[in-house]
Amino acid sequence: MYLKHQAHLAYCTNVHPGESWDAVLGALTRWTLAVKSRVCPDRPYAIGLRLSDLASRQLLEPGRLLEFQRWLERNGCYVFTLNGFPYGQFHATRVKENVYRPDWTDRRRLDYTVRLFDLLAELVPSGLEGSVSTAPGSFKEFIHSAEQASAVRAHLWECVTQVARISERTGRALHLGLEPEPFGWVENSRETAELFDRLREEHPNDPRLDAHLGVTYDTCHFAVEFEDPRDALLRLRNHGIQLSKVQISNALKFPATPANFSRLAAFADDVYLHQVMVRREDGALVRFKDLDLALASPEARGQNPGAEWRMHFHVPLHSPPPPGFETTADHIIGVFKMLQDQPRLCSHLEMETYTWAVLPEPLKSRDVAEQLAEEYAWTLARLAEYGLA
Repeated sequence: MYLKHQAHLAYCTNVHPGESWDAVLGALTRWTLAVKSRVCPDRPYAIGLRLSDLASRQLLEPGRLLEFQRWLERNGCYVFTLNGFPYGQFHATRVKENVYRPDWTDRRRLDYTVRLFDLLAELVPSGLEGSVSTAPGSFKEFIHSAEQASAVRAHLWECVTQVARISERTGRALHLGLEPEPFGWVENSRETAELFDRLREEHPNDPRLDAHLGVTYDTCHFAVEFEDPRDALLRLRNHGIQLSKVQISNALKFPATPANFSRLAAFADDVYLHQVMVRREDGALVRFKDLDLALASPEARGQNPGAEWRMHFHVPLHSPPPPGFETTADHIIGVFKMLQDQPRLCSHLEMETYTWAVLPEPLKSRDVAEQLAEEYAWTLARLAEYGLA
């Protein structure tokens, strides 16, 4: 939906299972239109569309894209952003670190992302910018050599040049947003700045970099890294890095108590990675790739009782956390405060609580449409507090 300052708010459709285009369109028809009827029945409604590699190929089959464009027009919807992070299946199977595969060392990732831009250029309304979010290069454990790192940068640059060509051909302003994540090849504002500095060294004075490559700032991810939102956003700005998109999502944070460690078992699942960061009382950070490793560690046996734990688990924006837990909603508010001071900082906002199927029962609403409507209510209320809605 349209917000103030020419900004747009959507929820990301990666919450809905479906890898084929028929499944995606079915979910849009069943769930997205149900959400629209609750939150935006009489105005143009923005969609943050997730397309797998398979769905993106099928949407380019003869007649399908035109059919979808007519569906959007008929239902009062528009697409301004695509989620291109998960390449393949994202539900009901073990995703974990496989969500990064193929990574940016692999040409399949490049080809898939360029295909998304080809589609987006045909979908985004005239006069609006279009964004695609993507994996942060790779998973740290996958990169073992300078040659692999060089391949990531080379493929990213080739993507930038192709996006520039698509933008010039179609008259659409399009940009790719790398999405830093704990244990990603690029996982925080410092590593992001270092990558962009390196790309500028390799491609000096080329305006295509600033115009077509930026960052998807996921508030859950940066909060888990214990980054201050103002400091992180200022670092990105000072390095000339545009915010392609802000993903609005909550992580969990909690003190190190035996009761909380018992409660964590309800959040363990075999589908997604739940990276954990622990900040000890002396400020030292202890990092765990997944929740099971954290729970098996000495940190979970009370060796640092004054520590604060943060876990990458996208919990609903509107739901109170379980007893003993808090959320990182304060990080979201910090980002909104920056947008209040600099409303042109980013015009693409997307709620991304994709974990509905694996949430503990007390955090679930009656159905996903009701949950998403409540997420809109929470987000719009907070945006209004800072003059952004």
